Amino acid sequence: MGIFKRFFDKLKYTFKRTELNDDFYDELESILVSSDMGVETALDIMDELRLTCKKKLIKDTEHAQIELKEILIDRLNAQPVEFHYPLIITVVGVNGVGKTTSIAKMTKYFLNKKKSVLLAAGDTFRAAATEQLSNWADRLKVKIVKQGEGADSAAVVFDAISSMKAKNYDVLIVDTAGRLHTKTNLMKELEKINNIINREYPEAQKLNLIVLDASIGQNSIAQVKAFKDSVNIDGIILTKLDGTAKGGVVYPIINELQVPIIFTGFGEKVDDLEVFDKTSFVEKILM
Repeated sequence: MGIFKRFFDKLKYTFKRTELNDDFYDELESILVSSDMGVETALDIMDELRLTCKKKLIKDTEHAQIELKEILIDRLNAQPVEFHYPLIITVVGVNGVGKTTSIAKMTKYFLNKKKSVLLAAGDTFRAAATEQLSNWADRLKVKIVKQGEGADSAAVVFDAISSMKAKNYDVLIVDTAGRLHTKTNLMKELEKINNIINREYPEAQKLNLIVLDASIGQNSIAQVKAFKDSVNIDGIILTKLDGTAKGGVVYPIINELQVPIIFTGFGEKVDDLEVFDKTSFVEKILM
């Protein structure tokens, strides 16, 4: 799979040490910082590990690794989101992070759960976005609600909700623009879409999920904060967790922003999407 390979290799090499000394702690701290975890988070984790090992009289790296695993799991403390149906997911994020592909992957995920899925092409700012989403709809054999370039995205969402209610779809996934000519216009559009959803289908579960590119590290946090200024963000789809992505950014995202990671994407295939599981995530880091 290739997930976080460079990060993994460094960790494995460090834990081959047998003696628990300052050199070990310093090297491990450096690796955590380089994983996009952030200096403050990495230092806090290392302080906790040192204290735990001291209290439990741990002298070897094998048992230190076990303690580190528990610390890393405990710090992924945001509550997971449970899906209820009917469900409306509005997908936000800047262009280039893998938003449309993530929508396709989520569609396949819900189809695999035997749920009916409807797509809404709410990114009317770019004709290419509607075309790309339409291609995915064709491949996955699901219906898509769309209008022409420059159409009112809220009107597209209104039509999609009407179709969802009329035909009893389980899931509606709404694409949105990643860029308009001003940030103010983008955020106003997202607010309008949310207002339409809340008004037209109050009984549905509504989630705003932001797509983030894991490879950009700490910049992901700034993106979440920018969108949270205008719309509530219920969860994160973390994409591109392959190649050189290091993954430590999940810690400041969850702990600083208190936003859970819902899905992780790790490849280009439509099945390359997993529901985020904190234990599995940490085990992959430390395996």
